[in-house]
Amino acid sequence: MTNRANTTSSWKVYLFSALIALAVSFAVIKGYQMTQNDEIKITQVSGVDGKHVLYTADDEGNIKPLDFTETSEKVLDAVVHIKSIQTRPQNNMSGARELPDPFKEFFGDMFKNQMPEGGMQSQPLIGTGSGVIINEKGYIVTNNHVIDNADEVEVTLYNNESYKAKVIGVDPTTDLALLQIDADDLRTMALVNSDDVEVGEWVLAVGNPLGLNSTVTAGIVSAKARSININKEKFAVESFIQTDAAINPGNSGGALVNLEGNLVGINTAIASRTGSYTGYGFAVPSNIVTKVVEDLLKYGSVQRGMLGVSIRTMDGSLAKEKNVSFSKGVWVENVGDQSAADKAGIESGDIITKVDGVLVGTSPRLQEIIASKRPGDKVAVTVRRDGKEKEFDVILENANGTTEIVKHEKKEVLNLLGADFETLDAKMAEKLNIESGVQVTRLYPGKIRKQTQMREGFIITRIDGKRIKEVEDVAKALENKSGGVMIEGVYEGSSEKYYYAFGMDS
Repeated sequence: MTNRANTTSSWKVYLFSALIALAVSFAVIKGYQMTQNDEIKITQVSGVDGKHVLYTADDEGNIKPLDFTETSEKVLDAVVHIKSIQTRPQNNMSGARELPDPFKEFFGDMFKNQMPEGGMQSQPLIGTGSGVIINEKGYIVTNNHVIDNADEVEVTLYNNESYKAKVIGVDPTTDLALLQIDADDLRTMALVNSDDVEVGEWVLAVGNPLGLNSTVTAGIVSAKARSININKEKFAVESFIQTDAAINPGNSGGALVNLEGNLVGINTAIASRTGSYTGYGFAVPSNIVTKVVEDLLKYGSVQRGMLGVSIRTMDGSLAKEKNVSFSKGVWVENVGDQSAADKAGIESGDIITKVDGVLVGTSPRLQEIIASKRPGDKVAVTVRRDGKEKEFDVILENANGTTEIVKHEKKEVLNLLGADFETLDAKMAEKLNIESGVQVTRLYPGKIRKQTQMREGFIITRIDGKRIKEVEDVAKALENKSGGVMIEGVYEGSSEKYYYAFGMDS
């Protein structure tokens, strides 16, 4: 009985399994037939959840997706492409090829036509860079090294319109230059207080790198008040904003902006072993840019207030070397005799910790603060001396040791010439055995550089035979002038007279 029951039970199990297998097989066959007869449909969606994977907070603390599209759209129209053209014959015996300009070594100007080896330039030398429109009247900020030595400067807008630019002024000590174009309906960019920029803040670099116009890259502020010793000018000011946004040759003079689309700095250099981006770029802070632009527009040249000290950033090694207790600040190495600092009572060995109540932790930061001042400005300098804090009121002076503001005439005709002029003082005139004259203190793109071989330092004594006593005489002699102009003058250290001719209509 038991064996028979087991046999019956097994038979039922086999029958049930067979029925299930048959049902599954039928379903598979039917499904295959359906897929053969029905059209396969693919559904597309316009967006995917999780598009914004990064978030940031606005000024009110509200969390919002991190998106650079609005910022990019806002700033692209205000960043321009700059082409500097050098057309004059240039002798190549000076060793310029062997000793390249430091800015060209570290940043480059994208020179397309290099000077022939060992001779005269046979074709125009073209350099490119970027610039930022800061005013509806067509004022554009760029780097001085972008337009330095150029005979002509051409600006191309984001919409590909091109304009000839005139140079309003330059400041090699900060590597900044101010240009102007005659154009309408320009998109401009506002400058913000760069002191408010924080390390870790998102920024965009906008410019024309490697011949690629209107390029936007993103990164963060990596550090502030950086000096990389790239500017070799005597009174150079380096207090860069460092960023890891990709910056390459051609970005020079372009914009570093925050997420609101406001200018926080002018991109100037890169730290690189190859000449291209490998990690960090450096921008002149907008506070320095604002000061330079204001001075160039108001005075025709930058008014630089100075303490008159040589300085070093305090660190543990310096404290040990000087046998003093470490204190964060700036060590005063030397104080110039009868300098502004000397007159106020600051001494060698003092450690500057504050200026006008603002903490000063490094030499570049101190440079930046003082560079924002003018001769005659009073600043409160706090120092640590013998373990105690002292405060001194310092009246800043210019490079000549006075509080005088030196104003250069910036009339339209002088801008066309492309030069800064200063009336020669009586002592120098007597030394050169001339009655009077006007010295060419700086040359930049304009008629003189384009059409003559005049060098900086030339002293104009006559224009078209008329005696020149002061800068105003130069403007009067050339205003409403047409045709050719003959300039007569001398160079310091030479007894010869020199003559330069150019055309006002060309």
